[in-house]
Amino acid sequence: MTDRKPRKDAARNRAAVLAAADDLFAGGASPESVTMADIAVAAGVGKATLFRAFGDRTGLIQTLYQARLEPIREAVEEGPPPLGPGTPPLQRVPALLDAVLCFKLDNRHLALALEETGSDSPYRAEHYRRWHGTLRAVLEQIPGLTDGAFTAHALLAATRADLVEHLIGEHTPRERMRADLAAFTARVLGDAGVLGDGGRATA
Repeated sequence: MTDRKPRKDAARNRAAVLAAADDLFAGGASPESVTMADIAVAAGVGKATLFRAFGDRTGLIQTLYQARLEPIREAVEEGPPPLGPGTPPLQRVPALLDAVLCFKLDNRHLALALEETGSDSPYRAEHYRRWHGTLRAVLEQIPGLTDGAFTAHALLAATRADLVEHLIGEHTPRERMRADLAAFTARVLGDAGVLGDGGRATA
């Protein structure tokens, strides 16, 4: 009974920190401008609380990113078409990529901050490996496509947060980005010999 209040306080502090970080990354001029001190002040907690709960700035960003991504993850793993596992692969591949792009458009500074954290390769990051693994598995269901791993890398490169940020800086409309990504996906799959009828997917 004695640890109930501390646990409630920890849960409340965690929620406050994530909400504050979310607001700061969404409203900041750049991801680099958001510091742990800024987040602590906005959340009304001490910096030590942040480090105990998340380890470091990267850990906090990763936690926030995963929390925002959770609805999409559930849709991909358990949901109906076009994202869910029951979708034919030629329909699911462009739907997955569109979901990644829309998520990064909706969470642009958070996604950019995550891709910029750490000194290791971004391709080893947990969130990237999950998307790559999912996309590769779907691509490998398509007859005639023999390089699923590389194709998944190439397609995901078109959704990188730094590219999204560059296109936004060039005033590229959201729907134009989505249409361009869909067309690029169709070309990639078409070059692999799995599309027909003028570049449209054949079921």
